[in-house]
Amino acid sequence: MTSIYLCSGVTWHGTGPVLSLREVPSALADVPGASGASGASGGEQGLRDIALAPGTRLAFEVTGAGRYCLGFHRVHGRDDRTWVPCADQAPADRGTQCARCLAQDDVRFMHDIHRSGIAPAGLKRYLDQPHWLYVATFADGSTKVGTASHPRRNARLVEQGAVVAQFVALADDGRVVRILEDEVTRSVGLQQAVRSAVKAASLCAPLPVAQLEHLNDGFALAARGLLQGGVDVEGFEVVHEEFEPPSSWLAMLSRSGLQPYPEPLDRGRHGFGVTEVVGPSAVVAIDGTDLLFVADLAQLKGRRLQFGDFSTPVPAVQEALF
Repeated sequence: MTSIYLCSGVTWHGTGPVLSLREVPSALADVPGASGASGASGGEQGLRDIALAPGTRLAFEVTGAGRYCLGFHRVHGRDDRTWVPCADQAPADRGTQCARCLAQDDVRFMHDIHRSGIAPAGLKRYLDQPHWLYVATFADGSTKVGTASHPRRNARLVEQGAVVAQFVALADDGRVVRILEDEVTRSVGLQQAVRSAVKAASLCAPLPVAQLEHLNDGFALAARGLLQGGVDVEGFEVVHEEFEPPSSWLAMLSRSGLQPYPEPLDRGRHGFGVTEVVGPSAVVAIDGTDLLFVADLAQLKGRRLQFGDFSTPVPAVQEALF
């Protein structure tokens, strides 16, 4: 009998990207043939990571309806947090959480603590460390401002799939950096999030790297100019540091002919080979065609997957692409 897994999405470890999974107990799966047997590789019972190295094949069926809750985080300190799975693996009410898990999530206070001052003690300890403010640009020129704790400043940009980025300020703590982030959004006009679907689509029609660098330089210059003379807050310094993405990412931007993945990943059966992963997006190969496609793997977050011998159908449109 085949196990069913709840997908937590793409996670970047020191060795590269993985698809993070947790086995669904048979009592919660409600699917004939589902097994509660382990099948997990290493670590905590029921957890499984699939390394998304070049050549990895992913073949799965999306089961169930909609997204399921992934649980919540307890933050204990700077580098200490616990992920608590949803006891009922309930349908997600908001994002990838049910209402009960959202109410227990320490991380939910992070984006408002600089205004309210309210947060659990563990989260306050986490925020009480240096944080970086960055300006990140994606392959189509979409640009955002964001923050990262000191230990995760590069990992944060890799996870997001930024192809060009600069750090523009180093703040004493996470409260100050969020004030700076809001000021850059208000005065420079930079958004604070870029949807994963936009990131995936951008890889199919990337701008030249020189143009992306020019765009990023302009926004970073505007952000630094604001911080140097227009922000009434202490506890930070303006910096000039560049982010270096994996070298394979910039090489991939010179490719032509990448196509959007032809099927919605949030339902149905899929099977493809991974050739490259950029943030939450994967460049994949489908059996029966030489074309390469860009799949938004963030669509799998909160979905239940059952692995098997599946293949994505070759899109009928492929002949028109030559």
